[in-house]
Amino acid sequence: MKRLENKVAVITGASAGLGRAAAEKFAREGAVLSLWDRDEKRGEELANGLTEIGVVAEFRAVDVADTASVDEAVAAVHDRFTKIDVLVNNAGITRDGTLLKMSDEQFDQVVDVNLKGVFHCGRAVGRVMVEAGKGSIVNTASVVALYGNFGQTNYVATKAGVIGMTRVWARELGRKGVRVNAVAPGFIATEMVEAMPEKVQTMMAERSPLGRLGRPDEIADAYCFLASDESSFVNGTVLSVDGGLIS
Repeated sequence: MKRLENKVAVITGASAGLGRAAAEKFAREGAVLSLWDRDEKRGEELANGLTEIGVVAEFRAVDVADTASVDEAVAAVHDRFTKIDVLVNNAGITRDGTLLKMSDEQFDQVVDVNLKGVFHCGRAVGRVMVEAGKGSIVNTASVVALYGNFGQTNYVATKAGVIGMTRVWARELGRKGVRVNAVAPGFIATEMVEAMPEKVQTMMAERSPLGRLGRPDEIADAYCFLASDESSFVNGTVLSVDGGLIS
């Protein structure tokens, strides 16, 4: 039996990078997918491609920073599929700058998506899961939340906040049948990273004890484990998938 057979999964930031890898992994494992993103073109293409190979998948244009957008999407997903078993809070952005040069706008944009977006989705989907008495929420943190990163005050703050929220929600929702965990990816070879100068990619790879960048599918595997019943006694954990960068 497939690991996510008939589980309804919402994945945010699903059109590219880690979200796309998660969608493809979950599809192979039998999940029913609601893919959320602001990039309608790529999101529709992904959902249509999965549908063509027999996967039950839909795309929804959702702005996780907007409460109404999230609440409407959750209601629509629940109306169509009658349940939500898994939420992967993957949507995130960067607006890098050193502390002395970072604008209020840069800081607020990242907080709105990376922190408030996780809160909006967790609250709305959490209500559905609590009513059903079961569910798994997987939040995307980052290795940089554990050690800091030059020029990323806003991003690091949000990812540290996600870790904190994960642990609070695990305590609040665990007794109601809902598990909440986080994945903290290291340096991963997403499209964004691959667009960086080669010397930057080399530097990132050399910082890992394994001597390479991670692959998006390796993060998707971690998402899948935490979403599946294989992790039924895992709650409130932060799973570092970083090649040993933090050890």
